[in-house]
Amino acid sequence: MSFDFLVVGAGVAGLRAAITLAEHGTVLVVAKDTIEESSTEYAQGGIAVALSDDDNFTLHFQDTLLAGDGLCYEPAVAALVQEGPARIEELLAWGANFDKENGQFLMAREGAHSRSRVLHAGGDSTGHEIARSLYEKARSLPNLRFESFAAVTDLLIEDGQVIGAVAYDQKARVRVNVYSRAVLLATGGAGQLFLNTTNPSVATGDGIGIAYRAGAEVADVEFIQFHPTALYIPGRPRFLLSEALRGEGALLRNINGERFMQRYHPMEELAPRDVVSRSIVAEMRATHSTHVLLDLSHKDAAWIRQRFPTIYETCFRFGIDLTKQAAPVHPAAHYIMGGVRTDLHGRTSVNGLFAAGEAACTGVHGANRLASNSLLEGVVFGARAGEAMLGAAKGPELGRTFGDEQFPLLKREQLQTLAWDGCGILRDAAGISAVLHAVDQGGRELIEEPDRKDYERRNLATVLRLVAKAALLREESRGGHYRLDFPAKQDPPRHSQLKRGVPTSLISWTESS
Repeated sequence: MSFDFLVVGAGVAGLRAAITLAEHGTVLVVAKDTIEESSTEYAQGGIAVALSDDDNFTLHFQDTLLAGDGLCYEPAVAALVQEGPARIEELLAWGANFDKENGQFLMAREGAHSRSRVLHAGGDSTGHEIARSLYEKARSLPNLRFESFAAVTDLLIEDGQVIGAVAYDQKARVRVNVYSRAVLLATGGAGQLFLNTTNPSVATGDGIGIAYRAGAEVADVEFIQFHPTALYIPGRPRFLLSEALRGEGALLRNINGERFMQRYHPMEELAPRDVVSRSIVAEMRATHSTHVLLDLSHKDAAWIRQRFPTIYETCFRFGIDLTKQAAPVHPAAHYIMGGVRTDLHGRTSVNGLFAAGEAACTGVHGANRLASNSLLEGVVFGARAGEAMLGAAKGPELGRTFGDEQFPLLKREQLQTLAWDGCGILRDAAGISAVLHAVDQGGRELIEEPDRKDYERRNLATVLRLVAKAALLREESRGGHYRLDFPAKQDPPRHSQLKRGVPTSLISWTESS
């Protein structure tokens, strides 16, 4: 099977790149599940962009740097905020409908933003609306083909050049070589690494695992953003309660009904996410509770149902009426700031391999992502990667993979528990070391006919080991990485660098690094 371009992942970054590529050649977009199942679909809060009269690029730039806690790569941030408005105009032209009032876009304000700059759609269904408009545009292009229920397991490489990938067809239970001029990894994040996560089941760090095994450089994977407010219903998935709730006035209370954020940060409920998450953990410990409460009941009931219809209906199904009572919440893994390191055009350290979206690390988020910058990153850097891939030359249709059929014996739930306990919101050397020891001593087994869950488990184990190695090396607290044994920052800020066969290191980035 041969195409000009292969895009792995059908979220916002993958679809945006595919639209550009389809104008210049044949494109295959591979989704591991249904086309609709991606982290984009679950993005509630909105997409941040400087469009209002009282906002500008500089303010958005500064807010992003402040949230990133000294580790943002400034050229990447500049590209994000400056190109954002043009990408929004594209989405509008392709049929995206953002919420308006009296003909004007409704711009919400979220944590760590100095201005109201967050566009939303359907109240709290922004990701779904953006994905819908991109998919409608993409499927109208004759050169573009979609394949769902297929997991890409490994890359095909010849003479140091990526010439395609191996896809596992879950329905037929066969592996197929797909050859292409260039491959884009837009596989999303790795939230399923953790016991508590807001991410869909497909977010198993596949792009990072695949790229690392093929020799690509990975960066900053120790920086995990834990969303402070996931709905806490024992035995059920952690449904995200958007930061937009707090942006619109929701209050955090402990189980005694007392507000507590004023004791932890001057911005209170609108403090950066890592601060809010740690504050919630501290409050749960102080009150010996499993959760805290998110209270919106002081707001108008009709407004709550209109502004947050999906959140309201989901909570109601669990017996919680947000117009009358507070919701139990608990932090959960939400976003990984690091990933496969790329330049500003999606190029990785391996020829022919590109990455975009949450699977990539451009440095735009630094140590902690500013709320609602992720959808913007997807459209901006998805477009940039698509343009850059056009220059790739096609290689021969033969090559070898860097995968093997040895899979970790540790089960998915064991890996998730290890990650949550040792590499979660609060870390120390003993806990991180215990994770590394358990993964390294966990053993491996040969599986002659592996299926999707085996490949996912292999990627989860790979990514957990990378997160732990980088977290152990980083003897400081910065952004989403907090060390109880090293609570202070170290200067100058440096990025983690992980590459197969090379010792893990911390380095400074320059234009040429």
